[in-house]
Amino acid sequence: MYKIGFIGLGIMGKPMARNLLKAGYSMVVYDINNEVVKELVRDGAVEAGSSSEVASRSDVIITMLPDSPEVKEVVLGKDGIIHGVKSGTVVIDMSSIAPSTSRALSEELLKKEVVMLDAPVSGGEPKAIEGTLAIMVGGPEDTFNRVKDILGKMGASVKLVGEIGSGNITKLANQIIVALNIAAIGEAMVLAAKAGADPEKVYQAIRGGLAGSTALDAKMPMILDGNFKPGFRIELHIKDLKNALETSKELGIESVLTERVMDIMKALNNDGKGKDDHGGIIRFYEKSANVEVRK
Repeated sequence: MYKIGFIGLGIMGKPMARNLLKAGYSMVVYDINNEVVKELVRDGAVEAGSSSEVASRSDVIITMLPDSPEVKEVVLGKDGIIHGVKSGTVVIDMSSIAPSTSRALSEELLKKEVVMLDAPVSGGEPKAIEGTLAIMVGGPEDTFNRVKDILGKMGASVKLVGEIGSGNITKLANQIIVALNIAAIGEAMVLAAKAGADPEKVYQAIRGGLAGSTALDAKMPMILDGNFKPGFRIELHIKDLKNALETSKELGIESVLTERVMDIMKALNNDGKGKDDHGGIIRFYEKSANVEVRK
């Protein structure tokens, strides 16, 4: 059984690492937050003092970090993976970053005879805890097959979608659809509430039809309870849409709806709501309509 290194133990990374420990994998962990490292050590992991040390003690290295700059630093920085990694190691970056960054890091790691997969996830904290994430993987098929069982301990759906960078392309498409879906829910439910309809009854009436969606069923109960505790923060969704818009620009395509939802999220972030769950997009519409969608 492979020895796994795990770097990045935040909202998503911590429960993902825990699921690997529960599955019986030996694990070395590192995070800049030492308190969360201690939690994983109590669960059976071994502490490392740097990303380089994790790399030197692992056969498979998983990173789960906020954005491209953090992944670049962890892989190529002063105490980065590249300085401790052994030939034949597999690096799986499960962060949601720019596809171009995934490709560039892969090229550098290949010089050390290390193969990288980009494997971003969807499902937020609840599915990270359950081990039922959707995992979208880019990279060589033979490497994917080597680590598919590891990924399967963290996700219910593990799909190889193409070469390196394709995982993050798929994640950008996912994040556009999720953002627009949640924005549509907010706009529609504020319309219903402002017109005097019971939003809970409206939700129950439409959820079985074409307007029904995973996003609707995940976010409407939270909205009705006024619960915006983050499963996935608005500020992180802004990051994903930034990467999506930058990629769209590189490809020369229009992303009109994405741009509008990005403006809404930025307005909420400026209003101090960036750490709220992205279901809180509805509060932009609630504020402008002077109405709340609640039970």
